[in-house]
Amino acid sequence: QVQLVESGGGLVQAGGSLMLSCVASGRTFSTYAMGWFRQAPGKEREFVAAISSGGSTFYADSGKGRFIISRGNAKNMVNLQMNSLKPEDTAVYYCAAGPNFILEITHRSTYKSWGQGTQVTVSS
Repeated sequence: QVQLVESGGGLVQAGGSLMLSCVASGRTFSTYAMGWFRQAPGKEREFVAAISSGGSTFYADSGKGRFIISRGNAKNMVNLQMNSLKPEDTAVYYCAAGPNFILEITHRSTYKSWGQGTQVTVSS
């Protein structure tokens, strides 16, 4: 399994922006699908965005037009740029790595490695 470490969370006002970063260990990062999920208090962990090994991107409806996922294979890094943040975006955000199964790339069960999470709080 790959080790994942997230950073970049914090407190921001509604309408603001944050960029989350996730750095992975290992030599096979470029072969993985990478995803971001989030979990708000009392709710299930939900899909936010994903990027395939080939660079195809996928977004939950909640983030389309506001969030951008990108990856830098040379640095074993995946980023999530979040713009126009809303209070309902408040959650712990998790980075995840898994096999490059395109048809299941939005499914939580696809991912085998998870980071520890980073808190994002959006104030109104």
